[in-house]
Amino acid sequence: MSAGDLAGGYDLVVFDLDGVVYLIDKPIGGAPEAIEQLHGRGTAVAYATNNASRRSADVAGLLTGMGVPARPAEVLTSAGATATVLAERLPAGAPVLVVGADALRAELTEAGLTLVESAGDNPAAVVQGYGPEVGWRILAEASLAVRDGALWVATNTDRTLPSPRGPLPGNGSLVAVLRTALDREPDLVVGKPEPALFTTAAALSGAERPLVVGDRLDTDIQGAVTAGLDSLLVLTGVSTPADLLAAEPARRPTFVAADLSGLFGPAATAAVPLTGGEGGGWRVSRDGDAATLDGSGDPVVALRLLCAVTWDGVPPSGVTGASDAAREVLAGWGL
Repeated sequence: MSAGDLAGGYDLVVFDLDGVVYLIDKPIGGAPEAIEQLHGRGTAVAYATNNASRRSADVAGLLTGMGVPARPAEVLTSAGATATVLAERLPAGAPVLVVGADALRAELTEAGLTLVESAGDNPAAVVQGYGPEVGWRILAEASLAVRDGALWVATNTDRTLPSPRGPLPGNGSLVAVLRTALDREPDLVVGKPEPALFTTAAALSGAERPLVVGDRLDTDIQGAVTAGLDSLLVLTGVSTPADLLAAEPARRPTFVAADLSGLFGPAATAAVPLTGGEGGGWRVSRDGDAATLDGSGDPVVALRLLCAVTWDGVPPSGVTGASDAAREVLAGWGL
């Protein structure tokens, strides 16, 4: 570890993938270099993804092709975790109806479960994960099976997936179809914000002080908070500055940065909230349920300052700008 920067305070960095390391299949600028820098200093690295459409070996191959050397053992997916959970809960060979991609099907088969195609096959469980080819027919079969008593398991409930074109429907949107049809929640959600992926990564590496890095407050950061781990929110994916300002306590990160370069700056320059009312050329003043941002500088510093007042009761809608730079930043955040 290297003293003096944020990453240096941790013996394992657990990365989310979509929106942090890559978008769909292209690396985010600076991500391969940042991870290579961690490897160079001997910091352990792991990857924990809610995306159930790829197996660990496939993800490792994708990362390696992007210039990020990765081993399958370093990659934990919600598909693999779901297969492990079901293998523990169901008898060997139990029939399972899968709503999702081939990767999820392969994980369940490898875990010793039998895949079936319809509710008429009396599945013991319905397993739902993201798959770009999921359509009405399989959703209808899943609905019938759950109504008949099958255990309903979701690999994750991410409403969206990040992409270069903007957020796309994620598994949570597909889960919402069944939720509407069945008027109930899944029996079990395996992936983040449940802490299992993070705690498993720490156990596998023997880490005593892990750091979670993610782009989603509702999965990555909430999962880290639930697991009792420090976290870094990067603003390269789904959650926005406005989301951070409105975050409830269970979804508040330890640090925030524009991208993964924040790992190599002083921890104090990423800690959130930033108290004291001023820093980096910005000033925040509060008057009851309203706050004013003045000055200019790095927008992330302004965000950290504003979190101090919005997390203390000022609604994000009550924040206004007193300078041109402040108004421009707030407008860019949709405030």
